[in-house]
Amino acid sequence: MKAAFVSVVPSPYQRDLFRALAQRPEVDLSVFYLEAAAPDSPWPEKTLEPYEKIMRGFWLPVGSARCHVNWPLPKLEDFDVVVMNTLMSFTAQWLMRTTLRHKPWFFWGERLGRGGKMHERLSEPLHRATGIAAIGTFADEDYRARFPEPQHFRIPYFCDLDPFLALPRHTRTNGQVVFLFCGQMIARKGVDLLLEAFQRLGGAARLLLVGREAELPQLLAPLPAAVRDRIIYAGFQAPEELPHFFAQADVFVLPSRYDGWGVVVNQALGAGLPIVCSDMVGAGRDLVEEEINGLRFPAGDAAALAEKMQRFIVQPSLCESWGQVSRRRARHWTPAAGAAKWVDVFQTALQS
Repeated sequence: MKAAFVSVVPSPYQRDLFRALAQRPEVDLSVFYLEAAAPDSPWPEKTLEPYEKIMRGFWLPVGSARCHVNWPLPKLEDFDVVVMNTLMSFTAQWLMRTTLRHKPWFFWGERLGRGGKMHERLSEPLHRATGIAAIGTFADEDYRARFPEPQHFRIPYFCDLDPFLALPRHTRTNGQVVFLFCGQMIARKGVDLLLEAFQRLGGAARLLLVGREAELPQLLAPLPAAVRDRIIYAGFQAPEELPHFFAQADVFVLPSRYDGWGVVVNQALGAGLPIVCSDMVGAGRDLVEEEINGLRFPAGDAAALAEKMQRFIVQPSLCESWGQVSRRRARHWTPAAGAAKWVDVFQTALQS
């Protein structure tokens, strides 16, 4: 079958899944991107695969969003099935309201925000989609409630975890528990909450921060020097370098106030780490089982986060036992598994 995906940029994590899907004998894959990279993207440029293409076009600022206009558009009518991984662009709106009206098509996305009447108008085409493939349980519950007409599926993000699985887990040598955060150093990611919680732990812990600096200098400024001395900031790291930093940690923490998914949680599984995340992290619903391989806390609650982190200082054996569970589960979260899910969805759509 000929399948086309329309996505925003060549994300390294989506591309792992596309690469696996392109290897399936049942699928003749094409992927069309609205742009080569976001203006502030830190990701190094990679060579495109033969099935990938960047559409010509430009974008316009609409509030805090970038709305893309692309032309000429791909001839999606030549495909058996189309997957839209973009909603708010002019390009996506045109395709969903015209070209795809008589074509089997799916929307694949994280949980949508609620932005009033304009947002409702923009998401209106989803009522007519053949199906909605939600990125995780968190999104699936919302889509089923808001768009009951299409078929519903769950296909979260899958990324290549082999480089994480290949490295041995961190061995503590000085008695300190090393907590890792990987992501942008911004309030939405809960970095301020993490620093406040970390300050409460005392000298029995260290904190390793990996990601774009963003608001970090302002967030670190109020902390006492003794606390800052136990924080290591490694800066932004390319995806291929991340396994080495995950291998230095005992526990992974993602305290986001909101995260539609959070691929770093997949990576923490592969690294064999127990996971602490907020209840507003989409990946936490699917990848973190309470008291089995991690803990969840109410988003925005620094005291609750500190309490969860303290568990690993009081019971350091959890780092090993829960981490082993994470690593076992990582072996089921492969791009090949994600590709198989898409093949099942496509076949279901075409048979019906």
